[in-house]
Amino acid sequence: MSKFERKFGKYAIKNLTAKLIGCYVVGYIIQMILISQQKFEGILWLTLEPNSILHGQIWRLVSWLLIPPGILSTDSMSNLFFTLIMLYFYYSIGTSLERTWGTYRYNVYLLGGMLITILAAFISMPVVYLQYGKELFALRMLEGSFFFSTYYVNMSIFLAFAATFPNAQVLLMFFIPIKVKWMGIIYAVLLVYEAWMGNIFTRFAIGASLLNFGLFYLSTRRHLSPAQIKRRMVYKQEVRKSRPKITGHKCAVCGRTEEDDPGLEFRFCSKCNGNYEYCQDHLFTHEHVK
Repeated sequence: MSKFERKFGKYAIKNLTAKLIGCYVVGYIIQMILISQQKFEGILWLTLEPNSILHGQIWRLVSWLLIPPGILSTDSMSNLFFTLIMLYFYYSIGTSLERTWGTYRYNVYLLGGMLITILAAFISMPVVYLQYGKELFALRMLEGSFFFSTYYVNMSIFLAFAATFPNAQVLLMFFIPIKVKWMGIIYAVLLVYEAWMGNIFTRFAIGASLLNFGLFYLSTRRHLSPAQIKRRMVYKQEVRKSRPKITGHKCAVCGRTEEDDPGLEFRFCSKCNGNYEYCQDHLFTHEHVK
């Protein structure tokens, strides 16, 4: 992945989590408008529904990112406090991963999860067709499109966070300290149970989430563990900090550079034998080099 990073790293989107949360905010506003106008079915025009995409509604390839996690819950709009807590939690773990992995690697993980979810939605089409037949196919695909949301994409981010920071502690229900690794294990068990008890769309969405999590780490060069990735990133940051800074100007008398004082002015002395540069305080007071 390092070769791709050198080539495409400059295109990585910084603070991608904040931009995704911005999409959720837009989605909540759209949802409130639709509710106020009693047009509840309007949200169906934004979902990731592959059958409609193949019939020309290509905006769905992007618009599904506006649908916030938990939109199926009837309390999602009334419980604004917990919605804000959820968004803040996603922002915290997302930015932590971006700082640890680097912007490019985090982009690959998050955008890769979205791409795999889109592919899973399309792959589910023949399975739904075989199970429900031609008559109910379009209706079932539209109903199931809600399951292909960013909910499981965000949960894959949480799995990655739990694997990278297993000993980090969070406050469960705001007062119970628990290590993230145990929450990750509990979530993995719940995922298996939900996939077992859920419908076709749930299984495909969960499968996409887990596939993204597995592929990313299996494809990491030298099969580095999340902890090793973190240590390597910290090491690179420390090496970068320890490197001496290359400056453009340096006074031959006091040794000050533009890093010490950006307001300093430097000039070369024409009377000195050689390329000697002096700051404004020593330009006229130094002894000429012969």
